Amino acid sequence: MDKEDLMLIDKPGGISSFDVIRKLRVKTGIRKMGHSGTLDPLASGLMIIGVNKGTKKLTDLIGLSKIYKVEVFLGKKTETGDLEGKIIEEKKVNSVNIEKVEEILKSLEGEIDLAVPYYSAIKVKGKRLYKMAREGKTGVEIPIKKMKIYWIKLTGHRKIKDGYVLKLVMKVGSGTYVRSVVEEIGKKLDLPAVVSGLRRTAIGEYRVDQAEKI
Repeated sequence: MDKEDLMLIDKPGGISSFDVIRKLRVKTGIRKMGHSGTLDPLASGLMIIGVNKGTKKLTDLIGLSKIYKVEVFLGKKTETGDLEGKIIEEKKVNSVNIEKVEEILKSLEGEIDLAVPYYSAIKVKGKRLYKMAREGKTGVEIPIKKMKIYWIKLTGHRKIKDGYVLKLVMKVGSGTYVRSVVEEIGKKLDLPAVVSGLRRTAIGEYRVDQAEKI
């Protein structure tokens, strides 16, 4: 491996982005590492790791577009926007109007203003939102952020025991929160919605099938 290069890593679900760095440091013996963007512990998929002088390239990579495969669970809403959080709303969903879903997805393409997830790293008055959420603070004004969706497609759907699952693929701009997009889809369907599966398959021209597993 070129020690001044970039590494493409296929992160497994269930570990943090920093866990990836820690594992790679142990594996390679190299201390100077960084990544071009955090991936939620729930999520799997592509991370770009800068090694030694390669860390200087990361700034240019942060703004690249991303492609995600997303599973949306209709029937639950949680504090965190994924299935790991405390449930705050539940509704039995037996069927979904797929034509309406596709219309909603089309309407979301472009630049839209969405609330960031409460459990996110954005700072409000100098403090990260997720820290306020963990402290149980109420009345916090959630920032609205302009997010970009290049395209979003429905690739599958199915009824399951306690809800309904939509499978999506979306290409989004840097700084777009998939959890925010999913909650907006739920809002437009008048249904509670959470991310139940998330995999990043591309960052700019870099693809997960070029990546190595750890």
